[in-house]
Amino acid sequence: MSLTPLGFVPVPTPAGAVTTMHIPVIIAGILEGPIVGGVVGGIFGLTSFIRGGQFFGDPVIAILPRLLIGPGAYYFMQLTKKIFRSQNFSISIGAFIGTIINTVGVLILASIRGYIPVEGAYIILLTHGIPEIIIAIVVTVIIGRVIVNHIGGTSKKKIHS
Repeated sequence: MSLTPLGFVPVPTPAGAVTTMHIPVIIAGILEGPIVGGVVGGIFGLTSFIRGGQFFGDPVIAILPRLLIGPGAYYFMQLTKKIFRSQNFSISIGAFIGTIINTVGVLILASIRGYIPVEGAYIILLTHGIPEIIIAIVVTVIIGRVIVNHIGGTSKKKIHS
């Protein structure tokens, strides 16, 4: 996805692009667990670092938050599932948390390291974060349900346990 316009959609804002690359990381974490989610997140982070641009040439910003997307999505999904017992709701919470970890993690680190002012981070959060959250929830619930219900395997055990 990083080599197509689907992974990083260019937009005229301080961040330069809205990402959908976090969605496969969330799905990997939710369906296959925190280790697989972390590995896929690491690949996403390395891809961001290699592409560089803006503040992603800094490995701390490009990689660190991405390593946490899959595990965060998995653990929050599991916690929510135990409390509410709703698969769609728990997947939605996992997608929400995974997206927040990605977007807020990158913005906090970019601000701390001096790449963007705090005000710019807020603008990016509003212009990018909200659409990324909505897209992630819709796509993750649909794809997660399809994989679990039609393919099964390890994914079926993980999400239904």
